[in-house]
Amino acid sequence: MMEIGSFIKLERKKRNMTQEELSEGIVSVSYLSKIENNKADVNPNTIKLLCNRLGIEINDNEKKYLEVEKKCKEWYDMLFDRYDKRVMTEKYEELQQLISTNINDQAITFEIHKIRYYIVLRDFKKALKQINDLHEMVDTFSDTHAYYWYKFKGDYYSFKEDYQQSMQCYQLAEEKIRLANIDEVEIADLHYALSIAHSKLLNGMEAINYAKKAMTVFQRDYNFVRCAQCHILLGISYQRIKMNDIAIKNYNQAMRLGKLENDEQIIQLTHLNLGRFYLIVEESKQSIKNYSLALASGDLDCASKLEAITRLMQFSYKNSEYLKAKEYLRLGEDTLSLVKGEEYYRFYNYIIQAYAKLLSRDVNKFESIIKKEFIPYLMQKKDYQYLVFYAKLFAGHLEKKGRYKEAMQYYKLATSSYDKIIKLGGGIEDEKISSISDM
Repeated sequence: MMEIGSFIKLERKKRNMTQEELSEGIVSVSYLSKIENNKADVNPNTIKLLCNRLGIEINDNEKKYLEVEKKCKEWYDMLFDRYDKRVMTEKYEELQQLISTNINDQAITFEIHKIRYYIVLRDFKKALKQINDLHEMVDTFSDTHAYYWYKFKGDYYSFKEDYQQSMQCYQLAEEKIRLANIDEVEIADLHYALSIAHSKLLNGMEAINYAKKAMTVFQRDYNFVRCAQCHILLGISYQRIKMNDIAIKNYNQAMRLGKLENDEQIIQLTHLNLGRFYLIVEESKQSIKNYSLALASGDLDCASKLEAITRLMQFSYKNSEYLKAKEYLRLGEDTLSLVKGEEYYRFYNYIIQAYAKLLSRDVNKFESIIKKEFIPYLMQKKDYQYLVFYAKLFAGHLEKKGRYKEAMQYYKLATSSYDKIIKLGGGIEDEKISSISDM
C-alpha cells in the first residue's frame, strides 16, 4: 500500500485546502505536516476523518482495487501520439473520477503519468503545472515513482528543446532503475530517449550506444516499429561521424521495417532523413526524390511538411524552375497558416517570405528580410546549418548585383558558420527523429 500521507497531501493541494482547513478539529497543523510527510504513525480513525473531510474513502475492496489497477495500466500504455486522443481523454476522465474518490496504490503513479498525458496533448502549460504541483512530494516518492517522475520531466524538457535539462532528468531516471520496479521494455524506452538526447547534444558515440541497447530489447520482442526508430537514430549518428555507408544501411533497414509493418510514419520519417542525407552529400536528385516521397503522404505533420516544401522550393528556384517554385511557395503559405503560435512558425515564415520576394522580384524587400531579420535570427539561434545556406544565397545575390565587398562579408559568414558546424561534430542538418510521444 502506498504511503497514505503522500496521498492526503496531494488531495489537499488539489482541493486548494490549507493545512489549517484540513486539520481543524482533527489534529494539530504540525501533526498533519508529519502525516503528510510520512513521518508519523497515525491511527486509522484519524486517517478516516481526514479522508472524509477531503471527500475520499479508503478502498479496501480487493476486486475494485484490481479493477482500478488494470484500468490505470491500460491508460498508461495509451500515452503515445499514435493513440486516439479522444479515447485517451475519455479513459483519463473515468480514472480521474475513480482515483479522486478512492485511496489506492495507483494514485501517485496516476498523478505522475498526467505529466506524460499533457505532453501528448501538447498542453505544456498543464504539464508544467503538474510538475510544479508534484515537486514538493518528490522526497516521499518510491523509487518507481521517482523513475517515472524524472523520465516524464525529461520528456517535458525534450519537447521544450532544452536537451541539457532533458539529459539530466533521463540520467536521474536511469539511476533509479536498479531499485525501481521497471520492466525491460520500459528501460529500453528510456535508453531510446537517452539516445535522442545525446544525439541532440551531438554526443555521437553515446547516441549510438544507447540506440543499440534499446534495439536489443525491441528485437527480442519483435517490435519492428521501435527497431526502425532505432535504425533512423543510428543512421543520423553514423552520418554525423562521416560513416556514410553504415548510415545508409541503417536508413534502408528502417525503410524495410516501415514497409513490412505498413507504418506510414516510419516511412515518412525515413524519407525525410534520406532527403537530408543526400542533400549533405550533394546528390540533389536523390534528395529531391526523397523529399517528394515524404511530401506525397497526406499524414505528414506540419513541421515536417514545411521542411519538405521549403527544401523542394529551394531546389526548384536553384534549377530556375520558377513555376514549380511558386507552386511550393503557395503550398508553404497554406501550411504555414495552420501553425501560427508554434515554435517553428517564425523560422519557416522567414523562409517563405524570402522566397516570395525573390519570386516576385521584389529585391529590396528580399534584401531587407534576409539582412535585417532572418540572418540575425539564425545567428541568435546559433543555427549554423541554415546560416551556411542563407549566407551563401545572399552572398550570391549580392555578387550578381556587383556588390562584391558586401558579398564577401556573407561568404565569410558562411565559412565561419561551417567551421563551427565541424567543431560541433560535423552535422549540418538537424535530425528528424520520432519524438518521445511517438514511441
